[in-house]
Amino acid sequence: MIKHPVSVAGILLALFATAGTALVAVTNDLTAERIAENERQALLSNLSALVPIEEIDNDIVSDTLIVRQPDLLGGEETLVYLGRKQGKPVAAVFTSVVPNGYSGPIKLLVAVHNDGTLGGVRVISHKETPGLGDKIEENRSDWIHSFDGKSLSNPKFSRWKVKKDGGDFDQFTGATITPRAIVAAVKNTLIYFDKHRETLFPNTRKAEQK
Repeated sequence: MIKHPVSVAGILLALFATAGTALVAVTNDLTAERIAENERQALLSNLSALVPIEEIDNDIVSDTLIVRQPDLLGGEETLVYLGRKQGKPVAAVFTSVVPNGYSGPIKLLVAVHNDGTLGGVRVISHKETPGLGDKIEENRSDWIHSFDGKSLSNPKFSRWKVKKDGGDFDQFTGATITPRAIVAAVKNTLIYFDKHRETLFPNTRKAEQK
């Protein structure tokens, strides 16, 4: 029995559709793996810039803790990367969120050494205005490095503001909201660290007893 041409065409179309769907699925899987690996490498690069690998001997990417303090850290849940050496705490890197950026939330990495000083800050995601608010990016200006080595006592607590508000940190010409919000978020992260320093490294005591 000879099949009707329309039926043959329908079968061919179905086969092509199935093959196309399978190809898209395989491509998506491969792309997702590549994207995940690229994100991991970018994360490692940022973490190693904030907490140099020679200062720690643990896998900081997998040694993590989730904390919940949205009023200080900006998000409902905050992932914290923990750096240790010989079991002793070296630094905590917070994935803090600036909820009140000019064009929306800004995601940060804020590294705090165990003595309460900042190892540095990096912006990992934002939607700020190009040419103005995007000066928070490391490759746009060195403004983000103004946090290096700072602490709650350096500058004085009351000076943790942009200069326009009577503080020590520069703002950008035509864009004060963005740096003001980041300064506040970094300060709040330091406040959280100061309050919860002893609970951020829950396995430290066990490691020291071994």
